[in-house]
Amino acid sequence: MTRIVGLSYYPVKGCSGTPVSDAVLTPAGLTHDRSFMVIGADGVFRSQRNTPLMALIRPEVSAGGERLILRAPGASALRVDADLAAARRTVELHGLQYRGIDQGDAVAGWLSDVLAAPSRLVLVPPEHDRVTRGQTPGTAGYADGHSVLVTALSSLDLLNERLVERGSEPVPMNRFRPNIVVDGWDEPHLEDRARRINAGDTELGYAKLAIRCVVTTVDQESGTKTGPEPLRTLADYRRAAEGGVAFGVKFAVLLPGKLSVGDEVIVNSWGESEL
Repeated sequence: MTRIVGLSYYPVKGCSGTPVSDAVLTPAGLTHDRSFMVIGADGVFRSQRNTPLMALIRPEVSAGGERLILRAPGASALRVDADLAAARRTVELHGLQYRGIDQGDAVAGWLSDVLAAPSRLVLVPPEHDRVTRGQTPGTAGYADGHSVLVTALSSLDLLNERLVERGSEPVPMNRFRPNIVVDGWDEPHLEDRARRINAGDTELGYAKLAIRCVVTTVDQESGTKTGPEPLRTLADYRRAAEGGVAFGVKFAVLLPGKLSVGDEVIVNSWGESEL
C-alpha cells in the first residue's frame, strides 16, 4: 500500500522546514507554507542558492499564523508578531513582482546579522492573488512555482544507489525540501506519471516536474554547499526535455482538506512522464 510517510511545511521560504504528523492542505498548499519570505535591500527574494546559511534558521509558527519564532545557532531566539496592517511593498520572486507586508526593523536586523547580509522579512498579504501555471493551474504563497511538492522514497533510493556507485555519499530527502513524501511505489519516479492523487480528505492535480537547482547541494544541517552532488548524478539519468534535471513533482490543490502521515495515497489518473 502506498502511504504518506512525511509531511513538511516551510514557514519562511528558504529556511528550515517543519515536519508534522497532521496538516491542513489549503488551496495554497500546507497551512503556513512559504507564507513568509526573506528579501534583500532590493526586494529580491533570498534563497539557499546564494545564501546557504538560511538552512540554519529554524522557524516556528503558531497554529493561527499570528506569531513566528526564529532560531539560529549563535543568535537569541526572536519572536515576531505577524503584522497584517504594515505597509505593503513590492517584492520579486524569480523575476515576477508580488506584494509583501514588511515585518519591521527588529526582525530585519536579526536576519541581517544571522545571514551577514542586509535582509528583511515580508508576509504574504491576505489579498495575494497568484495563479500558478502548469498542466493543472493553482495558487501558492511564496513557493517557487506551485503549492505542493511530492517526492517518493523509491526515487531517492535509486539516486543514492547511483551516488554510492560513483563513490559519493548518499543524500537525505531534506535536500529536496518536499511537502509530501510517499512510500510504497516499487518503481522509482512513478510520481512522474501521477495525474490525479487522493490522500486523506484531499485531491491533487499534476502541474509539472520539479526541476532542481543548486539548493540540492546544500547540507541542510550545516548550511554549506557540499559540491556538485546530487545534481551531477541526476544529470546522468534525469534530464528534462525543458532543460535541467528533475526530481519530484509539483501539484496543484484540487480539493483542500486534512492530511496525515500514514494516509493512503490513491492515484486516480495516470499519464506519460514528461522527462
